[in-house]
Amino acid sequence: MPENDTQLEGCSVKDDVPNLKDFDQRLRDEAHEDLADLITEEPTSKTQIIAIYGKGGIGKSFTLANLSHMMAEQGKRVLLIGCDPKSDTTSLLFGGKACPTIIETSTKKNLAGEPVKIGDVCFKRGGVFAMELGGPEVGRGCGGRGIIHGFELLEKLGFHDWDFDYVLLDFLGDVVCGGFGLPIARDMAQKVILVASNDLQSLYVANNVCSAVEYFRKLGGNVGVAGLVINKDDHSGEAQAFAKAVDIPVLAAIPQDDDLRKKSANYQIVGTSQSQWGGLFAELADAVSIAPPVRPTPLDQDGLLGLFDSKDTGGDYVLEPATDEDMRGKYAAPKASLEVVYDDA
Repeated sequence: MPENDTQLEGCSVKDDVPNLKDFDQRLRDEAHEDLADLITEEPTSKTQIIAIYGKGGIGKSFTLANLSHMMAEQGKRVLLIGCDPKSDTTSLLFGGKACPTIIETSTKKNLAGEPVKIGDVCFKRGGVFAMELGGPEVGRGCGGRGIIHGFELLEKLGFHDWDFDYVLLDFLGDVVCGGFGLPIARDMAQKVILVASNDLQSLYVANNVCSAVEYFRKLGGNVGVAGLVINKDDHSGEAQAFAKAVDIPVLAAIPQDDDLRKKSANYQIVGTSQSQWGGLFAELADAVSIAPPVRPTPLDQDGLLGLFDSKDTGGDYVLEPATDEDMRGKYAAPKASLEVVYDDA
């Protein structure tokens, strides 16, 4: 090769004059790519931070308390953080015992001029470390802001220096304000797990969370959906159909069983090898550990209704527009028109 004719990756150089034609085309192609599709790699961080979302009362806390307990039995270091103002996550793990919340403890310590310590807010059972963010009293503050404040305090306590294999966050999915969307909006978690059942309302919430993930992926976010846990599965199939429609896997199907219902109501842990349900939660733990964060394809309202029989949801109903006369009711007397009408010439 001549001394003044060399090759560089992506372009050629001859007589010290770069040929940028190929480079220019690569930039144009990249500019037309969907930003969300550029981020497809699985988490590489040692600690997997996983946010679990679902409709209130659908069984997130039951699922997480038992999942975390099983993970700890498998030798994993697990931190469980309840991010629901009801504070029911740790109550289930601790046999019904309510532990002091981070927000409540922080308020009391600040008034006393004392710093918050780990032992004030973090407690242990069966190898699981657990804490509750808590929330304000009813009508006295914003739950989302409380969550933001809670995570700010966790950072001061050294959250980013802690050594865990898994950090599991229990989030209420019904609320769409910024605080409850924190893990998705700020890339705090690598992936999201949805908990739902074979009912329209819980799948509506699951679909909303998929929409949030999709929105922030388009803004350059990293969070994806690892999959769906079907709780109280009665085998009617709507939740499986939803997972297929939004293109996410089903990680586990927890049956609708009276034994599970009673044990959950009595704050009993079934995510252990000593329980007949231990195998189910061991399989869920394995699935959660390897499931990659994928980009979902959320449904519109008609698509969601289409998962159910129309006679059950009213999906065949045709909207009938209201008229001005309808709105004015008994005042619906004809109004004098201001329109100028010309006689025929």
